[in-house]
Amino acid sequence: MNKQTKYKPNFVSPPGETLQELLEQFNLSQADLAERTGRPKKTINEIIQGKSAITPETALQFQRVLKTPAHFWLVREAKYRAWLAEQDDDHRLKGDVP
Repeated sequence: MNKQTKYKPNFVSPPGETLQELLEQFNLSQADLAERTGRPKKTINEIIQGKSAITPETALQFQRVLKTPAHFWLVREAKYRAWLAEQDDDHRLKGDVP
């Protein structure tokens, strides 16, 4: 039987970290991005903190303002949320197994 090793990172950064780095590169504040995208400042801040997910609509707005493809944001978001789900599942399973 061929045994395959599955890559499982112990940490995946939230896409908000990348967003914050881009804002710094473009010398934009969270408020500037909120104004340019039409999103509430609170939403931008929660995305940066990893509390809110990037929706397809928001990804398109980021694409328009930051010139970063929408699919980049959506893939980063999906990978981050999948990693969070795996972490929750691992913790839940550890609690079930004596």
